[in-house]
Amino acid sequence: MTEPFSAVEVIVRKRDRGELSDAEIDWVIDAYTRGVVADEQMSALAMAILLNGMDRREIVRWTDAMIASGERMDFSGLSRPTADKHSTGGVGDKITLPLAPLVAACGVAVPQLSGRGLGHTGGTLDKLESIPGWRASVSNQEMFAQLESVGCVVCAAGDELAPADKKLYALRDVTGTVEAIPLIASSIMSKKIAEGTGSLVLDVKVGTGAFMKNIEQARELAETMVALGTDAGVHTVALLTDMSTPLGHTAGHAIEVEESVEVLAGGGPADVVELTLALAREMLAGAGVTGVDPADKLADGSAMDKWKDMIRAQDGDPDADLPVARESHDVLAPSSGVLTRLDALAVGTAAWRLGAGRSRKEDPVQAAAGVRWHVRPGDSVTEGQPLMTLLTDEAERFDRALAVLDGAYNIAADASFEAGPIVLDRVGA
Repeated sequence: MTEPFSAVEVIVRKRDRGELSDAEIDWVIDAYTRGVVADEQMSALAMAILLNGMDRREIVRWTDAMIASGERMDFSGLSRPTADKHSTGGVGDKITLPLAPLVAACGVAVPQLSGRGLGHTGGTLDKLESIPGWRASVSNQEMFAQLESVGCVVCAAGDELAPADKKLYALRDVTGTVEAIPLIASSIMSKKIAEGTGSLVLDVKVGTGAFMKNIEQARELAETMVALGTDAGVHTVALLTDMSTPLGHTAGHAIEVEESVEVLAGGGPADVVELTLALAREMLAGAGVTGVDPADKLADGSAMDKWKDMIRAQDGDPDADLPVARESHDVLAPSSGVLTRLDALAVGTAAWRLGAGRSRKEDPVQAAAGVRWHVRPGDSVTEGQPLMTLLTDEAERFDRALAVLDGAYNIAADASFEAGPIVLDRVGA
């Protein structure tokens, strides 16, 4: 067939700060999905979008074109309302793992289509794949049945759901274009709208460990996504949450699963519990469920029961031992005092260098690699005590991880430290 446009002319228009027409957007997404537009051409266009942006019309059309590249799911036949949550990605952000079974325990079905690691941020599927036997691939029929029987599923998007995004998502990770607000917004919302959830809560991260470094960027992204969802008929709200300090005490795969299970058992780090409950309450409100306190479901064990049912339904063994790294290295406190800063980006990059992240889209990840930190900002430390433990299967990775952690924390001799709030703002009805 004769193509109505060429990739080069579309790239040049955006390179020169022009607006792409609806027809150009429809064509370039479809042609990329068909393989007519090559990876290197889409890489150039993604960089042009990162540098020059898109207006609201372009973002809406780009999102619609990605939805149109595949199928749309419909959960209206379920016996309970649906709600989903999506995080823009952070360090130690294991919230989906306890959140999905918790909300299911409250009577709302959670169809959680998740992704793999992007840059220094971990991927939910990578984490769950550290559980022996667990599989990310679930058919539409299995997904519907699991939502009806268990109430929650965390899985990879099927090949037919926004296939254009699947290709572009992996490409952005390895071409330095993850941070482009139009591409983040359209990537997230094309999947979530096509997925067919009735309501959606967005966790938009802000700070050094997030793709959005400041509150203004984060609010712009949140407002863009909330508008896309609302226009598509999905009840959408966004919480802006702090990611200057990593969440919890772990960044990796198996060690984040371990920490998530602690939360489901009624314990776990206070910040992880707080954010899990805040998002759960928003999801229940969006689904129209009242009179249920998700904190009770953590306390009475019903959220843990849902977790085990969910893992078993996807062939995992929730009681199996998790992988353990072959090598470990402690980072010791150089002085005594109060820890006043622990940089999330540095911790996430260290975990990546230890083997928990990818440099290329086809790279495998180490299930046991990562960073465990033993103190958080505000804690007192004594010279020589372990601040962090680095974990990997390959000891030669330690030097590069240690290099990025140089200067990643501050210890003050006589500091008074007060932690700021986790939830910084809310966008949406």
